[in-house]
This record gives sequence, C-alpha cells and structure tokens, in this order.
Amino acid sequence: MIAPVQTPPPGTGALALETYQLTKRFGAFTAMDHVSMRVDAGSVHALLGENGAGKSTLVKCVAGFQQAEEGSILIDGRERDIANPIVARALGIGMVYQHFTLAPSMTVAENLLLAGGDTPAVIDWKAKRAELDAFLATTPFRLDLDARPAELAAGEKQKLELLKQLYLKPRLLILDEPTSVLTPQEADEVLGHVRAFAQSGQCTVLIITHKFREVMAYTDAVTVLRRGNAVHHCRVADTDPARLAAAMMGEAATPAEALHAEADTGAPRGPVPADARVALQVQGLSAMGDRGTLAVHGIDLAVRSGEILGVAGVSGNGQRELVEALVGQRPRHAGSVTVMGEPYAARRSENTRLKLRSLPEEPLRNACVGDLSVAENMALRDYDAPPLSSAGWLRFGQWKSRARAWIQEYGVKTQGEGAPIKSLSGGNVQRAVLARELAGDINVLIAANPVFGLDFAAVREIHGRIVQVAGKGGAVLLVSEDLDELLELSDRIVVMSEGRIVYETSAADAKRHVLGAHMGGGH
Repeated sequence: MIAPVQTPPPGTGALALETYQLTKRFGAFTAMDHVSMRVDAGSVHALLGENGAGKSTLVKCVAGFQQAEEGSILIDGRERDIANPIVARALGIGMVYQHFTLAPSMTVAENLLLAGGDTPAVIDWKAKRAELDAFLATTPFRLDLDARPAELAAGEKQKLELLKQLYLKPRLLILDEPTSVLTPQEADEVLGHVRAFAQSGQCTVLIITHKFREVMAYTDAVTVLRRGNAVHHCRVADTDPARLAAAMMGEAATPAEALHAEADTGAPRGPVPADARVALQVQGLSAMGDRGTLAVHGIDLAVRSGEILGVAGVSGNGQRELVEALVGQRPRHAGSVTVMGEPYAARRSENTRLKLRSLPEEPLRNACVGDLSVAENMALRDYDAPPLSSAGWLRFGQWKSRARAWIQEYGVKTQGEGAPIKSLSGGNVQRAVLARELAGDINVLIAANPVFGLDFAAVREIHGRIVQVAGKGGAVLLVSEDLDELLELSDRIVVMSEGRIVYETSAADAKRHVLGAHMGGGH
C-alpha cells in the first residue's frame, strides 16, 4: 500500500521564503547554481533575468513542480521538503502561470471551484454562488460568474487566473509574467491589488517580470539571476533600471549600454521629413481569421521612408492576421497594398525588386525550414541569384562562405553553418533570420513581435538593427504587444482593437493611459 502524501497543517498570513544554495541540473546542464535568496513576509519581490537565467526553474522548485539536487527551501525559517505541488498548496503556495490554465468549457464559477481541488460530488450552488459573490466583493475584478473563458478577453482571462489563486487565500503567491496580455490600465489594476494584498499582511508575492516600470512601481526588493546564479539583491528604493539591466547582462556592460538600444545604432535619428516618400501604403485591407470571420476590418496605413510606425494592441485583436496578409501568409479579403508606389501582392519577385523584408513572430516556424542548415536557411531569399548560383548551377561553397561571414557579424551561436537551424536557441534563430533579411538595401521592413521571448542582450541588439534600417531610409512597420518597446522605438503609434485602427498619435505625444484605454476598447 502506498502511503499518503504527508502535508503540513494549514496556516494563515504572509510567509517568509528563503532558498539556500539551491541547485538544479538537467543532465550536464546546470540550470540553477547554488542560488540563495530571501523574500520577506508581506513583501512584493521581483525576480529578474534573461531567458535561461534560471527564474522559472527557481519558482518551479518552490512550487513543487521540480526538485533541486542540492540546497534547501525554508518557509518561515523552517526547512521544507516540497516534494510536489500538493505539498506546496498545503503550505499556502500558489502560482499564476504565464500561459492560461483555464477549463475553456466551464464557467468562471466552475473554474474558481475547480481550483480548490476538493470539490464535492454534489454542489450546493446557491451557497457556493453566495460565497463566490462575497469573495469577488473583496477584489477589484468583476467577472460574470456564468461566463466561459472562450467569451473572455485576454485581460479578463488573466484576471480569472489570479482570482483562482486569491480564492484559495495563498500565503505566498508566485506570478510568472502576469501582465503580458494586459493593457497598461489592467496591469496597474492587477499589480496594485497584488501589492495591497501583500501590504495587508495576508500574502507574500514573488513576481517574474521583464518590465522595469513594474519593478520600480510595485515591488519592494529585487533578485537578479544570470546564467543560473543569483548575482544581485537590492531594495527597489536603492536602485534604478540602468543598474538592474547592467546586473542582468553582466558587469562588462555599462548601464547606458544595457538600457539603451542607441548604443548599437550609431548617430541618433532625427525627425522624419514631412515630405518623405510613402514607402508602404495599405488601403482598406481586410482579411479573414482562422474561424472564417473577418479578423482585419478595412485597415488604412501609410509608412514613410525613414519612419518607424508602431502598431500596439492586446494579443488577439487582428495584428497577427494583418501581418500575415501583408507578407503573403494569409489571403487578402479586400483592399490594396503598394510598396514604393507599385502594387504589392507579396510575391517573391516583388520582395526582391521592391526590397521588402520581414521579421516574423516565431521565426523558426514562420521564416525557416527547421531541418535545413543555417547556411541553407540564410540562402532562402536569393539562392538562385548570383553569387549563390551561376548559369543555373547552385554554388554551395558561396552559400557556406557567406553564412560563415554572417554568423560572425551577427554573433550567431551555432556549431557551424552546417548545423540544422532548429538546433539553435530562439535568439540565435532570430539573429540568423536578421542576417538574411537585413542584407543589402531595404525599402520596407515588416517586423512582428521581433524580440518576443528573447533575452535582454538579444533584445538590445535586434532593436539596434531595426533602428539602423530606419536610419538608412527604410520604412519600418513594427507590430508589438510590448508598449515599452513601441514607445522607445517608434515615430508614430497606432492602436489596433477588434481588427480596426482605433487611434493614432506621434510617439513623442503618446500617453500610456490613453493608449491603454484604446487598447482595451475604451475611448
């Protein structure tokens, strides 16, 4: 007979968390190397670091989803063996994940009850609804208990994920990128409530984020991880974004280099001339979504040479379909597109002649052939043109020599130009695609979430490359769900909501709360 899992008795109130020399290995790879960290009871503690720094590994060990080979986890000063998530839950540890874990066919009420884990066979719904109504009255989030996740916007789904944890009255709440799908107003609402919850003494909060604004505004202390090591601990009151960025990237980077992409872009760009030529013109563009209904409704856009036009919006409001319709990955239902005054149907010959390039989201899926080598993928755009071919013959030696030069220039970390591109990390796949797409003169660059999921150093480098394109006279359409990215790089910003352009402003005059109101569908 298997002995039941021994769980500690439940407690109340915020708890203190400490990790001591915590080490986790995956084969020969050390994901977390003797990490020690202290999170004070009743505080909001930020965990910062590049992708692969060990943040997710650390919190998964605390939440019981992984077990460390060495070191200890102390809860309120007492060492605990958190063997699985059941033990973590019994200790009062809850976690909100970056990706939704909702039951799509169940109502909000049913999702909340399901989170408890001990739902009775027969539910007294009258009593439970009264209990849930009383619970919602203590939170700033009002959701329809009878709505299903499929009917909720992304921001509402994120609020439901948080409500699921708050309903269980956690003593330690772990949040993994909790605002990635929220408007600025929704992010402030969620983080403001979380901070008040911690300050009340009911809960301690550990938050993984990459947004310095959120760290400075809503957290008390910060731990920075780099390459599996805890390299920096400080109070928020004693630091600033530049110092945090430098800690994330290593001491070789100065704060200015760490924080500003301009370090890689040469001379700063001046204003776009009023008489600059319109390089990309989109008129009345409509496109169908995956479910057979219109996802893009009559979009009008114009991007001038030397200009970066940012497209803001919460995920799922037609941005992906717009980009796919522009670059030829999705049929156009109506409307027209011109590049440098010529009709553009996204054919390969037009891309070459009109010098239009694209940096798609998820480049391994959208811009590469995973089983082909790095050199072969770098040659996809011009494999049949000199010097890569001659008199109908492909010159593979030229492919390889150019690939080696680009690998060095763009810092692509690979076993060699002959390695399958799918063997590279996300950042290095993006660098390889960048080398291909940014070669030569560019009239128009369409970039969709070009740094999504990449580490801090890769983000800085790719931002610098994009700004260089505009600095040399190229028109850039930059679609991003990261408002900070758009505010930093763009000359103008438009907001997409429900497949339509609902607002436009110069970046210099942009107000975060106004952009957020339009992103959320308000006016």
